[in-house]
Amino acid sequence: MSMTINPNKALWEKGDFTRIAESMRESGEALVMTLGIAEGLKVLDLGSGDGTTALPAARLGADVLGVDIASNLVAAGNERARSAGLANLRFQEGDASDLSELEDDSFDLVGSIFGAMFAPRPFDVAKEMVRVTRPGGRIVMGNWIPNDPTLVAQILKISSAYSPPPPEGFVSPMTWGVEDNVIERFAAAGVPEEKISFERATYTFNFPGRPSELVGLFRAYYGPTMNAFEAAAASGREADLQTELDALFNAQNTSPSDDATSIPATFVRVTVSV
Repeated sequence: MSMTINPNKALWEKGDFTRIAESMRESGEALVMTLGIAEGLKVLDLGSGDGTTALPAARLGADVLGVDIASNLVAAGNERARSAGLANLRFQEGDASDLSELEDDSFDLVGSIFGAMFAPRPFDVAKEMVRVTRPGGRIVMGNWIPNDPTLVAQILKISSAYSPPPPEGFVSPMTWGVEDNVIERFAAAGVPEEKISFERATYTFNFPGRPSELVGLFRAYYGPTMNAFEAAAASGREADLQTELDALFNAQNTSPSDDATSIPATFVRVTVSV
């Protein structure tokens, strides 16, 4: 009997997202500071990676569970929690579209910053997020926006132009950046539109090297970009993809220094009152 390979798990275990996450720590911490986290708040961080938002939330005294589909990122998160001496933080493997191991109404805050948006079956994702949030609790998502001119939307757009077409029935993660889709998904999970709010916000990637070196990290460690390079190599277009990404990162770099990179990216922050 063969195990079916979960393509989303394969995508995020392919590289080593911790190498990208290092450029996301400062903004992760800044974002957590705006979530009203207090001692003893029960927090679920969905698509937590190795803890870019889970660690700062735990440092503020919350009781945090990070759930990610990639076993390597779960292991890295638990290692970071141990090193930081945070007994109120743990990570476990799980799929945002099926959180059957988590009880109903168990969290005060369910956060997912560029996490759950990548899970398949978005209606199931919304339903599961609502199910595990206690009445009176909140869900906060950070989602990239399709066709946005800033960094991540453009990386994904460029990458998809070099990648094979997605399988039948695939729903793009970027659809989570469209307000009508978000409203429809949460409505199906029983949340009325007036309990959902949206705001644009900025997430900055900071990296102690040149933009082209950061491109190198995405090429070596970020699943979607790795796949794009493999597909581009097969059609002899690897250099074109590299050139396009280098141009993008250089154009968007706001750092005054030659050997540092600071790239702001726009996202939509979704807040749902359950």
